[in-house]
Amino acid sequence: MTSQSGRQEAAATDAARPLLTVNNIEVIYDHVILVLKGVSLEVPEGGIVALLGANGAGKTTTLKAISNLLRAERGEVTKGSIECMGERVDRLSPNDLVRRGVIQVMEGRHCFEHLTVEENLLTGAYTRRDGRAKVRADLEKVYHYFPRLKERRDAQAGYASGGEQQMTAIGRALMANPKMILLDEPSMGLAPQLVEEIFEIVETLNKKEGVSILLAEQNTMAALKVADYGYILENGRVVMDGEAEDLRQNEDVKEFYLGLSSSGRRSFRDVKHYRRRKRWL
Repeated sequence: MTSQSGRQEAAATDAARPLLTVNNIEVIYDHVILVLKGVSLEVPEGGIVALLGANGAGKTTTLKAISNLLRAERGEVTKGSIECMGERVDRLSPNDLVRRGVIQVMEGRHCFEHLTVEENLLTGAYTRRDGRAKVRADLEKVYHYFPRLKERRDAQAGYASGGEQQMTAIGRALMANPKMILLDEPSMGLAPQLVEEIFEIVETLNKKEGVSILLAEQNTMAALKVADYGYILENGRVVMDGEAEDLRQNEDVKEFYLGLSSSGRRSFRDVKHYRRRKRWL
């Protein structure tokens, strides 16, 4: 009876274990520039976590630290640890992480412009070894989520619109059969209507495919509408975190990021003044 109870407790512990754990990391560029200063966060299995902050706050650096892309930019994690599925991964190569199902969608989309949309999507499956039939089935699944890409499948990606390129980049990540997607600024350069469409698709992928998502965004309100939990970065530090709905209703967040207060929208001058007296610093 005792052993059965122990097994149940162990199973509950495994179920509660986060998919990704970033523990107190510091990142330095060129051996001298300290960019991240003790950042910690968790992404639960099947959850959407928003990483929020202004331009230069350290969001992209955090994602690159997780996906081990810092070395290409003369950066390195000098303190702390990063664990995925209970295994430390900050010393693995980017290829090893992809094979473990951690895929990053880079800021700016980065499609292969000379390839067609469909060829771009198929590049996402290059690490898979489960046969052409399953890859083709997943390609059709991507077209189900992104019907516009099916219409443009034979078009050269370099001539696709910004929204179509963003859809291609997310679809390419989905073709890798990911457990988690690191999504960097998907709203950048897109019209508001397209931003809403992209975020709706991200939420659908999370719910129907069970893909965990760490979403780095400047568009605070759009990100918190789809996220379960959020972290706010400021100058390389996490200054606030909480349930997404709590952050959306937080007066500090509304005033600093949205220019809103309990008395309504404020002027740019007032917001600048508020930035100098943020209560979380």
